[in-house]
Amino acid sequence: MSVSPSPTATPQSFLGLLDLRLAILIFVVAAAAITIERLLSTYLSRFSKRAKLEPHTANNLIITTRIIILLAAVAAIADIGGLPPDLILSISAIGGAAVGFASQKTLGNIIAGIFLLAAHPFKVGDYVRLGTVEGIVQEITLNYTKVFTSANNTILVSNLQILDRDITNFSVEMEKTSRAPGIYCYTFEVGFDHSVPTQKINEIFEAVFKNHLMELPKKPEYTLARSGIERVYLVYLYVRQPNDIFKFKTQIAEEIFALWDQERTKTKP
Repeated sequence: MSVSPSPTATPQSFLGLLDLRLAILIFVVAAAAITIERLLSTYLSRFSKRAKLEPHTANNLIITTRIIILLAAVAAIADIGGLPPDLILSISAIGGAAVGFASQKTLGNIIAGIFLLAAHPFKVGDYVRLGTVEGIVQEITLNYTKVFTSANNTILVSNLQILDRDITNFSVEMEKTSRAPGIYCYTFEVGFDHSVPTQKINEIFEAVFKNHLMELPKKPEYTLARSGIERVYLVYLYVRQPNDIFKFKTQIAEEIFALWDQERTKTKP
């Protein structure tokens, strides 16, 4: 009587089972890291509000926590069962083919975000101009920076793009131009043709600035920036809060041009 041999696991099936288990463990670690990051970010956000931390301090605390969790997840994945070199190469090849160029941009954004946190060109709550985007910094993440603009919308600027743009921080500019602490200096341009004499334009500036002496921490200033087909003046607006820039920039500009229109009408034959 013949007895059939019992089936045995082949080396290939054993390696396949091992790879499957490793993939499941990696997925579990990644999911756990994401869950922990979300929970801690929510908790730290609420804690920062209760503790009345400065916005930039709370933002840096959350970012630091995310970096620690990311590094811990990477270390855990690398240490799971001692990933063999051939498996690491296969995962890298599959990941490179699947993610491709997008992963390079993501990695670049993360590196740029870390650089921005280290270089500290601006912080949460500052009024900044990032290339053509201008407004108040609401949040700095590893991938992008949130900027609230005068149009009442929020623009997300990737950190990699920020490094390629001119950065103007008006709070830093204020520290260099005045001894008064805790106020911001915002500059904007206004232009006129030559239909109104320079003396009248000077009187217009003084009249408008006088209307806002009680509302602003410091009287606005102006200087002639350039003269050609039109005369362009640079106005220095001093405010206590970045949000005030949205309000007073529009008001002052409208009042200046209203008086200028009146003077121009008087000079017409």
